[in-house]
Amino acid sequence: MWLGVRGWLPFLVQECSNLRCLSFARTCRGRGGPMAETLSTEAEAASGLRAPVQQNGDASGVARGERPPGLPQPAAQGVELAPREGPQATGSEEQAPAAPQDLGKRKKRRGTVGERVVPPPKKRRAGVSFGDEHFAETSYYFEGGLRKVRPYYFDFRTYCKGRWVGHSLLHVFSTEFRAQPLAYYEAAVRAGRLHLNEEPVQDLSIVLKDNDFLRNTVHRHEPPVTAEPVRLLAENEDMVVVDKPSSIPVHPCGRFRHNTVIFILGKEHQLKELHPLHRLDRLTSGVLMFAKTAAVSERIHEQVRDRQLEKEYVCRVEGEFPAEEVTCKEPILVVSYKVGVCRVDSRGKPCETVFQRLSYNGHSSVVRCRPLTGRTHQIRVHLQFLGHPILNDPIYNSAAWGPSRGRGGHIPKTDEELLRDLVAEHQAKQSLDVIDLCEGDLSSALTDSTAPSSELGKDHLEDLVASAQKMDGILEAAPQDPDIVAQPPGNAAETDVVNQEIDPLCAECRLVRLDPLPQDLVMFLHALRYKGPGFEYFSPMPTWAQDDWQES
Repeated sequence: MWLGVRGWLPFLVQECSNLRCLSFARTCRGRGGPMAETLSTEAEAASGLRAPVQQNGDASGVARGERPPGLPQPAAQGVELAPREGPQATGSEEQAPAAPQDLGKRKKRRGTVGERVVPPPKKRRAGVSFGDEHFAETSYYFEGGLRKVRPYYFDFRTYCKGRWVGHSLLHVFSTEFRAQPLAYYEAAVRAGRLHLNEEPVQDLSIVLKDNDFLRNTVHRHEPPVTAEPVRLLAENEDMVVVDKPSSIPVHPCGRFRHNTVIFILGKEHQLKELHPLHRLDRLTSGVLMFAKTAAVSERIHEQVRDRQLEKEYVCRVEGEFPAEEVTCKEPILVVSYKVGVCRVDSRGKPCETVFQRLSYNGHSSVVRCRPLTGRTHQIRVHLQFLGHPILNDPIYNSAAWGPSRGRGGHIPKTDEELLRDLVAEHQAKQSLDVIDLCEGDLSSALTDSTAPSSELGKDHLEDLVASAQKMDGILEAAPQDPDIVAQPPGNAAETDVVNQEIDPLCAECRLVRLDPLPQDLVMFLHALRYKGPGFEYFSPMPTWAQDDWQES
């Protein structure tokens, strides 16, 4: 029976032992996916490496997502895919090498007159890890109870999205990447910061084609996090378990890269090739587990899917929580992945949390929480619904939800109005970092401002470009020695250049931001215990959950 092309392709890929046929079958997956996926598959298959493709993101630059060479990075909400640097392979799927003659044909076809030549993706190592070259990008320092990262230069990379094809770079930047004004991108072009297929962009009017590869060099600033150390709770041949402080993300996401648990473990404890077994919100502290091998990771995830993993949290909530055990089964809907906001809604996914009060001091209660499902912000949303939000929750204990603050699911606003009011509240407090946003993230749907307040003045454009070109020349000539990059900044301009502290084109460098207080980076929600078949890990009870804790 004639099955058609789509009907035969799975059979051909599975059964055909001829490498040429397998390579042809991959190519025949067609324009449904970018050509970059086929090229990436070939590049990695030839090296015999396999790794799952995951997402990572940032709020600025050409790409909202980025993948450093050699690293698959964990998923982040509200981000776009970074350049294709490896096959979408998971489990035991193997990537067979393409026949040499096929590679030669493709290489010849890509090099035809009038077609842009796209450099092949770099090889990637298996596992979730960073290498020494990533750690050497910059250094930490500690100040005022905070862990800070010195600003550094970084390349954001992405392949051309389908919706960009046929549009100019000018159009893409003006419609999708509004973290910077167009004057910034014009200056970046003239300073040699933007590359298309590894060639410097000469004019933003250039029209993008399918599979074009963009690279944008930016000056990157990371928000500070608590100076509390990432303490090791346990380590064996299978797992690493840590006590994560509040305010530190698990893995690179948003504006965070070096100020993440993954980076700190690799840089300070030489723990690499780790696989996160679960995630905690950035402001949540407590037990965090990593597997050392993919096999252990898969085994634990099977236990999670089979509901064999027991989780226990502790929190401090407003008011007198009921003395008897309370079970909440309200469904939860994601309002915005970008801002990270959920709400109780009948259209949401089913979930269940069991609560038990531990103590009450006359103003607030310490509550044990056992989430039986794993929805985003499940504990926080259910506590809000019950009328006892976490005492210092920056999202679910906000006046933006209305007079009742979401109790009983009563929210007298549309989702758009709610998001607008939440963002406006944190803008007024200069605390957008608390909800993992920066000014450049705000779209016209969330703010009346259509451009950052730090917009470049065109009168100063020539001076900025000249300064940036001079600085880039000094950086390229400087020794690529991690010890030099990690030196503390001095007063001399040359030291600032080598340490990448100041960049003429960087809007962040021209802003004066007040550091948060260490206590502002703590939310009263803590992962106290994780238990599964054959293991059980505890974290110490946090200070704010003690009986003698006093509210300030």
